Amino acid sequence: MSPSHSSKGSESGAARVLGSGASGVSELLIFHPVDTIAKRLMSDKAKVSSLNSIIFRDAASAPLSRKLLSLFPGLGYAAGYKISQRIYKFGGQPWFNDLIKKNYKDNFTNTFGERNGKLMIQATAGSLTGIGEVVLLPLDALKIKRQVNPEAFRGRGALRIFMEEGTTLYRGWGWTMARNAPGSFALFGASAVTKDYVLGVSDYSTATWTQNFIASVAGAVASITIAAPLDVVKTRIQNANFEHNVSGFTVMKDLFKHEGPLALFKGLTPKILVVGPKLVFSYTIAQSLIPFFGKYV
Repeated sequence: MSPSHSSKGSESGAARVLGSGASGVSELLIFHPVDTIAKRLMSDKAKVSSLNSIIFRDAASAPLSRKLLSLFPGLGYAAGYKISQRIYKFGGQPWFNDLIKKNYKDNFTNTFGERNGKLMIQATAGSLTGIGEVVLLPLDALKIKRQVNPEAFRGRGALRIFMEEGTTLYRGWGWTMARNAPGSFALFGASAVTKDYVLGVSDYSTATWTQNFIASVAGAVASITIAAPLDVVKTRIQNANFEHNVSGFTVMKDLFKHEGPLALFKGLTPKILVVGPKLVFSYTIAQSLIPFFGKYV
């Protein structure tokens, strides 16, 4: 998300929740299949394998309609995660941004200067928001398991899994925070830098649709590329069976030994290919619906 939504501050909290939630639903239905493909590519440990069998798994030889449906596993968990995440992103980054400006603006200005200080506050607020996303980790873990390791569920429902597995759903929390901190810093920071330095937009709320598009793509590509290696490690920790506790360092050691260092960037291409339309789509929907809901709530 571009940081510009934090500039207006005129919409109510309810309008933000409704607008960003609707954005998450729309984004999910369109982009969940691509996310599934990326997760399956990241989880595949074979050096040479058929893309068809990696992506579609049991439906590899099925008709096209069944193949497409096979890309929607864990949609319920994905919905819970994506909608919560979008709402959190909309409310969290502006809240952290306001908090930092209120208490530490002079520190940032003295260290980086007026213009760069503002950009650093945006990026730091994004980084803090990213770290806080760890609270949503159980939903993310369940989504990934449904996408790449459905056998781990063994017919259990979500509530029973929460009751029985407890803290194991937070497996990989340290790696998640380590991924989100630089990833969200790059997302909000690169987006703000692009608007300010490349496009000459100092008041982000006045950015045009095209300017938001350019800034969002720059921020998201920077974010995903920087976070990619830690994302692969996090995904492999999370997609293991519930009783199989594997450390991130073990994952990295096995990955380097059997697949080589380039495997840290598995799944990066499909993620980057979807970055532009995905962010522009979700950003446009959210920015259109938040003022709409603001008229009524």
